[in-house]
Order: sequence, then C-alpha cells, then structure tokens
Amino acid sequence: MIKNRITYSNFSDWKFFVVQAKGSLLWTKEGQRLIDFTSGWNVTNLGWNNEEIINAAQEQLSFSSYVPMWSSCHIQEKYANALTNALPTQLSAIIRATGGTEANEVAIKLARSYTGRKKIIGFKDTYHGQSLTTMSIGFRPKDTKAIDPMVPKFIQMEYPYAQTKNIAEQKDILDNFALSLEQLLKKSDVAGMILEPGMITGWGSCGIAPIGFLQKVRELTKKYGVIMILDEVGTGFSRIGSLFGFQLYNVIPDVITFAKGSCNGVGGIGTVVSAKNIIEPTISKANYTSTFGWSPVSCAAALKTLELHIKHKTWKESQVKGKTIIKKIKNSIKRYTDSVKVFGIGMEIGINFIDTNNKSKEEIAQDVANKAFKKGLHIVDSGEGNIQIMPPINIEPELLQEGLEILNESILDVVEKL
Repeated sequence: MIKNRITYSNFSDWKFFVVQAKGSLLWTKEGQRLIDFTSGWNVTNLGWNNEEIINAAQEQLSFSSYVPMWSSCHIQEKYANALTNALPTQLSAIIRATGGTEANEVAIKLARSYTGRKKIIGFKDTYHGQSLTTMSIGFRPKDTKAIDPMVPKFIQMEYPYAQTKNIAEQKDILDNFALSLEQLLKKSDVAGMILEPGMITGWGSCGIAPIGFLQKVRELTKKYGVIMILDEVGTGFSRIGSLFGFQLYNVIPDVITFAKGSCNGVGGIGTVVSAKNIIEPTISKANYTSTFGWSPVSCAAALKTLELHIKHKTWKESQVKGKTIIKKIKNSIKRYTDSVKVFGIGMEIGINFIDTNNKSKEEIAQDVANKAFKKGLHIVDSGEGNIQIMPPINIEPELLQEGLEILNESILDVVEKL
C-alpha cells in the first residue's frame, strides 16, 4: 500500500497515524489511546520516548551528530567499552553498522572471510533482515520468487521445534537435529551458522527449541571450525529474561549481532561483536565500511539504554511479567487449546492460531488484532497465523493487566465463533 506517498509492505501495512507515544501508550490521530504490546517489535524495550535516553541523545546532538567512517569520537569509544564490558572477555571487538540487516550481512562476511569457506547454515521461517543475503537465510523459495535469484550457498534446515514438555521426547528431537547438523558440518565447507538463542523471534511464532539446543550447536560448530553467529537483534537487552539471550544457556558464540533494542528507538544502530583474533585477519578482505554506522547520537542513546538495563536489572522484570502473561493467556484459552497455542521465553511470547473449517489461521490472527485495536490494545499479526506479544519490559502493572484483559477478550470473541 502507498499512503501519503509512503510505501508500506504487506507485513507492515498501514495501521494508524501516531501523534504521541509515551511509556507503554500510543495515541492516534483520531485521539484513540492504545496500550502497546509490540514495543515496535522489540525496539522500545524501556518504553516509548524514555526521557533519560532522549536527554542523552539531545546532549550529544548539541555537541556532534556525525563523524566519518575513518574516525571515531568519545561517545563511540565509550559505548564500545561499555558494551564489550557487559559481554564475555573474548568478545572484545565491535564492527559498526546501522541496523540488524547490515549487522547480519557483516557477520556473514566475517564468517566467510575468516574461514575461507562459503556455505552458511540457517533455519527455514526465520527472519534475519531484508537484504537479498539475509532473506536467503530463512525465507522459503515460495516467498522470494519475484526477487530471485537469491544469494547462493545458504543451507536452510528445518527448525527443531520442541512442541512437547516431555524431556525424553525433547531429547529425541534434539538428537535427530544434531545428527542432521553434523552431517552438514562434517563436509568442512560450512563457514558459519546463524541462529537466535533458543527460540524464533523474527517470524512471529516464538517457537522454542528443545532443551540443550544452543549447547549442541556450540559443541558441533566448535568441533568443525564453523563460526557460530548469534542473532540477538530481537532477544538482546532484557527481552527474554537476561540482559542478553545467550546468558540463559551459558554458551558463548563466536559472533553476536545487536540492533533493535540497542538504543530504544532513538536513531538506528547495529553492532557486530566478536573476538579480536577473528575480526583482525578479515579487515582487509571483508570491507566493513558503513557511512552511517554508529551515529554519535545513536551511540549516546545506546549507552544510556545499556546503563538503564544494568542499573535496574530490567531482565528480572521480563522474567516475572513474562510468566504472568503466559499464565493468564493460557488460563483464558484452556478450552481452546486445539485452536490456539502459546509459546515464549521472558516477554517474547507467540500466540499461534490453527486453521479451522471456517477460517484460515491468518484470518483468525487478523480478526483478533483488529478486535483488540478497537478495544484499545495495539498488537500486530506477523503472518501465518501468529501474533507476537512483546510489551515494553517496564510496562506498568495496571496497564499490563488492562492489556491482557483486552487481549484475552479479543481472542475469545474470535475463537468462540469458529
């Protein structure tokens, strides 16, 4: 759709005109107040227009708004130190980027130039960006026909969804996945493997991997000299119950990418973090230039964002509120578990609808989102019958409760009529 000369994609089709945003609330041009359960897709984890973050950006803007790519400034170096100090010691060097797509592109260049290999392993129905390269990781061929040919040398595996709580069954799922992965890796032609920490955030399902998944990937990638790239664009900055997602699993990847929640929506920023001994040999081969990577204003906002997460231990809120959200949704839909599934970690929660004789799962999800909007709740259906619930992590308890009541009412209004 094109509206007011701006093009919107099918997924991000025109929804409404925002005139004000504050904390966990949005207001439309028509004066409607909306409780936000999206955080702009994991961007405003600390609430819309957080004053401390805005003030940090404004202070930097009065001093300097840009430095060229062949230089740096005080705020860039201060943020680089703060971010790497929050990570394991071996992850001590960063590459500057403008957002998640560019960061993941850079990570793939890093893996290929470091190993001398070409193949990259990813998973079907995962989202790592909008470039031809990043779409080649997880978009199925049926979704990319109009823009073919895609970038070659990408291997798409089926994701090992843990659709059971039975430990033995999860072990079987993991063992079968590990066998398939090792068959690919033992050919010694894979440069890197890109994945999220234990779940899928970008496709909207919030599908969960079996227990031990990330540890098994780390074990096998190390064994075969493959660069393990962890995409923390969605899971970073307290979203799933730890400051960074990998910390839940005691696994240290070779490369991590960050974006979305890094500066809470104040400017665009993307980051690739790795070890110096991995990045250093590739600098002359991989071309890491980025004209607008790490704008000083975005870095000032990102530094304050990181400081606030650490100061308030925001990830603890994510743990507690996430359990509340899942429990209340499940209690509400317990008569309809054949039609609705709920998955999630922390405050990254997916509601998955099932096709019925009367309606497709896509139509059901759209109906729920539309009903919720009319009642004053902002949620988005992400396609393929999924709605992803990701409120600002610091949402006020009373707004969370009000939003959950609207969400559950909207789900029941739709599924009871199927």
